[in-house]
Amino acid sequence: MLKIRKMTPDDFKFAVHITDTMNWKMALDDFEFILKLEPRGCFVLLDDSEKIGIATTISFGKVGWFGNLIVTETHRNKGAGSQLVKHAIRYLASRKVETIGLYAYLDKTPFYRKLGFEYNSEFIVLKGKGFSSPTKANLRQAKKENTRDIINLDKACFGASRKKLLEPILIDPNNLCYIATEHGHMVGYTLAKIYEDTAELGPLVCKKGRSDAAINLLKANLNNLKKLDANICVPKRESAVLKMLMKSGFKENFRVARMFFKPPMMKDCIYVAESLERG
Repeated sequence: MLKIRKMTPDDFKFAVHITDTMNWKMALDDFEFILKLEPRGCFVLLDDSEKIGIATTISFGKVGWFGNLIVTETHRNKGAGSQLVKHAIRYLASRKVETIGLYAYLDKTPFYRKLGFEYNSEFIVLKGKGFSSPTKANLRQAKKENTRDIINLDKACFGASRKKLLEPILIDPNNLCYIATEHGHMVGYTLAKIYEDTAELGPLVCKKGRSDAAINLLKANLNNLKKLDANICVPKRESAVLKMLMKSGFKENFRVARMFFKPPMMKDCIYVAESLERG
């Protein structure tokens, strides 16, 4: 019999093992961070006492995000994944979430459509390395006093405050954050999460039509990555950003569809994902 329970730290090794089967390259620290952000919103699926799947969620007020859905190969196409998704939707609804987003592999969009999610836009996941490139003078590395403005700009685009996600990333001294300002006002920001030998670029938020600022923000982070392997998830429609990255050696890895359960609250802006599992 299938049943679902909340994830605990004792489940992290299983979570890493099952995601390794899909080459997601997640670590114990990733699940520790996710569980800290949403202690009641990460789940393990069991068949009697055997662990066979996981799913994670995070709530940001009226907006929630769903990620890391995976079940063992022997239990696929038997309703196990659907059961996890429905359970996650019920949990987020209990948190007063009004719309839920996710990133789906393109071949999985029919699965999510059957569960009530609608296609929103296509994103391209790219891999490359840090490089040196000149940037404009209106960029600077963020300081502690910029945190509030960063969170407010992000909220204006995302549709809800991601303070609980952004603050831990911003205060980590290993990470990078740059802001672009004009006439005393912030027009964009970007984060880079730095690990031992890799980096994840994102989130990046810029005001609509400011691809020039987005490109310069990305260059500022890439200048500091010292040829580290880097990943980034960029909207397909942001052709200027994609052109700069590809011209600088980034290659397309795969594509995903951003989908929403109920209408999205995001405003029209330049938006690079924080991660596939958290938005």
